[in-house]
Amino acid sequence: MICRHCHEAPVSRPRGLCWRCFYTPGVRDFYPATNNRRGAGLADFYGRAPPPAFPTQALPGTPEKIALLGERARLRQSLWHPDDATVAEPKAALQQAG
Repeated sequence: MICRHCHEAPVSRPRGLCWRCFYTPGVRDFYPATNNRRGAGLADFYGRAPPPAFPTQALPGTPEKIALLGERARLRQSLWHPDDATVAEPKAALQQAG
């Protein structure tokens, strides 16, 4: 591949630019980043999070549990509730919810 800017040197840097063009002031601003994963997913969060409102009866590793963990992360809640069902005690959440 040839550099998008100078059309001379081979591409060796991100954005389809050669080394010289990539490090020339102002050139990078004309070419957007080609990384299509930028901004994907949830933002990092560190610190204390409020507990989830209710436990789940979904067992670890099931699609239901994974979807619930994603929802808890999106809401910036703690991922784990003390009364969530476990493999060792799958009915613990059922007994306390009823």
